[in-house]
Amino acid sequence: MTDISTLGEFGLIKHLTHDMKPHNASTLCGVGDDCAVMQYSTDPADTRRVLLTTDMLMQGVHFDLVYTPLKHLGYKAVMVNLSDVYAMNGTPRQLLVSLAVDRRFTVEHMEELYAGMRLACERHGVDIVGGDTTTSLTGLAISITCIGEADAADVATRSGAHDTDLLCVSGNLGAAYMGLQMMEREKKVFMEQKGQPETMVQPDFQGREYLIERILKPEARRDVVERLREAGIRPTAMIDVSDGLSSEAMHLCEMSGVGCRIYEEKIPIDYQTAVAAEECNLNVYTAALNGGEDYELLFTVPLAQHEAVAQLDDVHIIGYMTRAELGRKLITRDGNEFDLKAQGWNPLA
Repeated sequence: MTDISTLGEFGLIKHLTHDMKPHNASTLCGVGDDCAVMQYSTDPADTRRVLLTTDMLMQGVHFDLVYTPLKHLGYKAVMVNLSDVYAMNGTPRQLLVSLAVDRRFTVEHMEELYAGMRLACERHGVDIVGGDTTTSLTGLAISITCIGEADAADVATRSGAHDTDLLCVSGNLGAAYMGLQMMEREKKVFMEQKGQPETMVQPDFQGREYLIERILKPEARRDVVERLREAGIRPTAMIDVSDGLSSEAMHLCEMSGVGCRIYEEKIPIDYQTAVAAEECNLNVYTAALNGGEDYELLFTVPLAQHEAVAQLDDVHIIGYMTRAELGRKLITRDGNEFDLKAQGWNPLA
């Protein structure tokens, strides 16, 4: 028998789905992108496309209820899915929410979870239209499916990048990972003090509020998609940064058949992230490259649009795409080149 860990997350998905062929003409894009793309109308003049994505969050794997409030968890569960639709340059419309709940949870707990989901939906104009609820023997599991739409000409897949395209990213990277490190550090202290209320010390996150917000309450970047549209910039390829910059850049390269060059000094890092990384004795660029859960948008645009994209707020040009044979490289501050490596999911981690 083959251990799953020998393949990793991305290798497993590729192994299971590499020979899948669509049976329906309405399936335009299947496994391998942030969303599946469908077309149900037979009218040639109808250029609307349906976008479909799903994500699952498992207690003990994707979240820890020791430090994750249920309202924040509900909000984040929705944002994870909305981010996939925005990464296709689309607009999310509806959600299906499925829950598996064990006996420890009360009605009030579920109300708190749904309060976060409803808040996220209100902010992004999305409807919860159905789902499923069942019992669990191993904690809480949340599975959300998001339905969105986009015009055919606007859909941005992972496979459209070309040689010489600029590689851009929104916001900053590594903050969510460092927020997680802060939470895990305080959890360790809390667990060591458990049963000693007279000496228990409260967590101190002063000056780290931004990092905590990035891990507990991320925000899908609808604003970036809107600014790109307003500027008349149509990404040639796009993906959201959920598994770290390195993994996502490699996905774009593989699906588009190109290579890339990413400049370490161009990777956007928030001041709080840099300070926290120094405190934890971590390389801040390792956090940005491999940390994940930032939910920023990584995309490519033609070189001719350099001036236009350079003027966008909170968007950074971090490199460019090359021919595939030139490889996928990180260029350090001192000019050295290193191969990009993807971390991905390891079930034994």
